[in-house]
Amino acid sequence: MQKIALVGCTGNIGRQVAETVRNHRDRFCFSVLVAGRDRAGLRSMAEEFHPRAAYVAADGAAEDIFDDCDVAFIAAGGFAGLRYTLQAAALGKKIALANKESLVCGGQLVTETARRCGAEIVPVDSEHSAIFQALSFRRDAPFERLVLTASGGPFLHFTEEQLSRVRAEDALKHPTWRMGAKITVDSATLLNKGYEIIEAKWLYGADFSRISAVVHPESIVHSLVCFCDGAAIAQLGYPDMRVPIQLALTYPERLPCAPTLDLEKLGALHFERLPAEKFPCYGLALEAGKRGGTAPTVLNAAAEEAVCAFLAGRIAFSRIAETVEDALSAFPVAAAESYPALEEADGLARRHARKFLYDD
Repeated sequence: MQKIALVGCTGNIGRQVAETVRNHRDRFCFSVLVAGRDRAGLRSMAEEFHPRAAYVAADGAAEDIFDDCDVAFIAAGGFAGLRYTLQAAALGKKIALANKESLVCGGQLVTETARRCGAEIVPVDSEHSAIFQALSFRRDAPFERLVLTASGGPFLHFTEEQLSRVRAEDALKHPTWRMGAKITVDSATLLNKGYEIIEAKWLYGADFSRISAVVHPESIVHSLVCFCDGAAIAQLGYPDMRVPIQLALTYPERLPCAPTLDLEKLGALHFERLPAEKFPCYGLALEAGKRGGTAPTVLNAAAEEAVCAFLAGRIAFSRIAETVEDALSAFPVAAAESYPALEEADGLARRHARKFLYDD
């Protein structure tokens, strides 16, 4: 019986983790549940799964979240997830990581802490789960190149004039995946794909020159690994998070989970160049990743503030990239040597972004 401490239990990923536990009660149970602010959702899950403890993050951090668990499942959204990831890493836990920002903002700190304390990081993102599978569940396996796939989002073939008129409800209509609002907008700007390239650097020890992205509208090929002999291994499946979520808990064992691909019904799969020039957030993410230090934290903080404003109908779609670009140009890169340093950079960038957004 694996005991899971689930952070972000009432979000989109958290609810799917609960489904996995529900389907395999003989294998998994929850030791601790942590929700962001959804007290009713947390109460409902606690009544069903009877964890040792249940917390609302907004009430303040609990220090014993990961004391009695086999797996720390980090499904919290945004920069807030980094603190939990570092806490679990310092305790040497197996970490099922569904929080992109942990590696985007704190990649060096997280990986160094995990290495020093013997923690295992297992990727949950569909793209990084695909790479993990293609590397035979080894993050240290040799490879030549990593190729991440992107659906392209709902605006892939929009003109600049069309992009100037999109609204939040348009951005939330993802063509293949059903996700939370923030990540759905990040997929529409392609910021999300930039985040995943930064994640790949830290997960697989790859230089940015060995990581690329390609548009794959069907979202069937979840990523590819290229090897020195010219071979490429890909993981295919329907766009369904149940597989990477469950596999993070059971690998190398596989259990029934999702429907098998019907190749005849699919008929064809398509790939095309990622149009970075039309989606500046993608390039800004790569720029921040290459600059390193606190730059990715500034990137993420500005993006979180801008996306929140966009979802509230306060700014235009193009304003998201403008906010991120302004923040990156406003702050010099500092060393990302500690969580307090990253937390300070996050706070400064958020205040700067809010001023940029609302003081015009």
